[in-house]
Amino acid sequence: MSNYKMNTKCVQAGYTPGNGEPRQIPIIQSTTFKYDTSEDMGKLFDLEAEGYFYSRLQNPTNDYVAAKIAELEGGTAAMLTSSGQAANFFALFNICESGSHIVSSSSIYGGTFNLISVTMAKMGIDVTFVSPDCTEEELNAAFQDNTRAVFGETIANPALTVLDIEKFAKAAHEHGVPLIVDNTFPTPVNCRPIEWGADIVTHSTTKYMDGHGAAVGGAIVDSGNFDWMAHKDKFPGLCTVDETYHGVVYAERFGKEGAFITKCTAQLMRDLGCVQSPQSAFMLNLGLESLHVRMPRHVENAQAVAEFLEQHEKVAYVNYSGLPSNQYYERAKKYMPNGGCGVVSFELKGGRKAAEAFMKQLKLAAIETHVADARTCCLNPATSTHRQMTEEQLIAAGVPAGLVRISCGLEDKEDLIADLKQALEAIN
Repeated sequence: MSNYKMNTKCVQAGYTPGNGEPRQIPIIQSTTFKYDTSEDMGKLFDLEAEGYFYSRLQNPTNDYVAAKIAELEGGTAAMLTSSGQAANFFALFNICESGSHIVSSSSIYGGTFNLISVTMAKMGIDVTFVSPDCTEEELNAAFQDNTRAVFGETIANPALTVLDIEKFAKAAHEHGVPLIVDNTFPTPVNCRPIEWGADIVTHSTTKYMDGHGAAVGGAIVDSGNFDWMAHKDKFPGLCTVDETYHGVVYAERFGKEGAFITKCTAQLMRDLGCVQSPQSAFMLNLGLESLHVRMPRHVENAQAVAEFLEQHEKVAYVNYSGLPSNQYYERAKKYMPNGGCGVVSFELKGGRKAAEAFMKQLKLAAIETHVADARTCCLNPATSTHRQMTEEQLIAAGVPAGLVRISCGLEDKEDLIADLKQALEAIN
């Protein structure tokens, strides 16, 4: 499918039925798989043959869907995980161990920030956070001898900063490590980080890829471009013998194109079991089939909503990279010429009181912690996800009490604007 356009890949990549086989991806709802001989199964455990032996590691349904996502991103191999958090953890932990160091953009999803700075720190993995707007000198200064990966988000959740992928990729490669990019918000329809130098791409498939709030999941895609053996001293897990699989050396056996995902599946999924269910993978694929149709509408609605809010007298500022006034406008045009995502944030002039009054009056937009859904949803962090913080702490975190995040769905943009307008009018 590599020669086909994005629209066609969304619909048909990953699975090609044979004569008389199901047209839709089949749901292989089975924990185990039968073999005729012990020798046949032994070859699977030695990674000498392709196949399935236990769904904690791999499942055919999942692999069909992962193959589609790999095609969409322009990668060589992919795998599904139980959540986007699991995808980011696996992607990093697959090449890091106790004593390793990560360079990460500071503008990332709060859960991922905590994963890297707290949970992985307990495993002996250190991190240096840098601003997504840092200079090349500041970025290079963050690297250490034990740095093993660079991490960032294409469009950060919820800050909506836009990563300079080329700058971060250049620095990562100059120091002999891969760049891992979470591409959840733009999806490959609007941005393909691999084309700009990213080596590994992750997703919370729970968001736009699913698009209907039906199934939690994650994905990891390998570009197949990073030469692990050229930096084998940094990545012994990929470039030296794995005794748990009878002496296999992943980078030698599976090459640049397959080593990362094979190790991630054979080791991490085997030991940690953060697998996506076949039923969830099936629902994810249904979402992927319309991804190319939905993303332009999300962007269209968000652009209209952002432009409306920017002109409203009760709004202090609007954060959306599609606005010429936004500091990331030019960078977004470079990496995402067709638009980024459907998420907009804005601050109301009346602070917490204004935000509470506004949220109470919404009729079409639902109050949820979710984003990137077919249905519009809205959130005031100060009264929900950041409720424990003081006014001063909120400002320091970049989420003032009057901040509202809206994820524009697929409804008519005029109806969305009308809902926002009547809610704004209710603020005294």
